[in-house]
Amino acid sequence: MTISERDRDFLRLSVGLAREARQAGDDAFGTVLVGQNGDVLFSDRNRVVSGSSPLRHPEFAAAQWAVTNLDPLERSRSTVYTSGEHCPMCAAAHGWAGLGRIVYASSAAQFKKWATEDGQHTGPVTSLRIQDVVPGVVVDGPDPDLSRDVRELHRPS
Repeated sequence: MTISERDRDFLRLSVGLAREARQAGDDAFGTVLVGQNGDVLFSDRNRVVSGSSPLRHPEFAAAQWAVTNLDPLERSRSTVYTSGEHCPMCAAAHGWAGLGRIVYASSAAQFKKWATEDGQHTGPVTSLRIQDVVPGVVVDGPDPDLSRDVRELHRPS
């Protein structure tokens, strides 16, 4: 599958949430969960600093929300749009929740490269592709244009 213009609209929402996270002092990540019918069901931004927990990733929050509010079929037919490819913790949550397709603006490999270029630390967990954690999940990304926007959000100030 490829990233469509409709997908880009939802990715732009996730990048907007990443921008909000950065403005709040959190790492620049945002996520939007969309149902089969195209309705936004859940959205959140990173809150690892403002939420006082290293676990406050928006992808993890989306998986938790989905398990509480959607049946297994609805979860499997949903799509997660995110500014950055899931970390291993969030990919595992996605898999355990039985969520559907993932579309991301920027990849984990890009994030790692950017952090290295900027002399930044990427965290205590090894970066992996989503498919290395959740084999068989449908994944599309990165988006060449939006990944440039995400790159700017991750630049040190």
